[in-house]
Amino acid sequence: MYKISFKPSFIRQMRRLEAGLVKEVLDKIRLLKNKTSHHTLRIHKLHGPLSNYHSFSVNYQIRIIFKFEPGKEIVLFNIGNHDIYKK
Repeated sequence: MYKISFKPSFIRQMRRLEAGLVKEVLDKIRLLKNKTSHHTLRIHKLHGPLSNYHSFSVNYQIRIIFKFEPGKEIVLFNIGNHDIYKK
């Protein structure tokens, strides 16, 4: 079981989402805590300037960028549409 941490940028971006989408995001984060659910989330490693990060889809449009940290911790950095990869 992973511990999930949130960067302030992630929290700010979450506050801008509509309520129905927030529930969907929280459901996916619950799945992220359990390593056996990772294949369901279609987690993938990013490339280029984001090569130290991973990503998964909440739905067809919304993505979450995160990083695996030592000690079974996952830090969530950004949430948004495909434009989050350009930051």
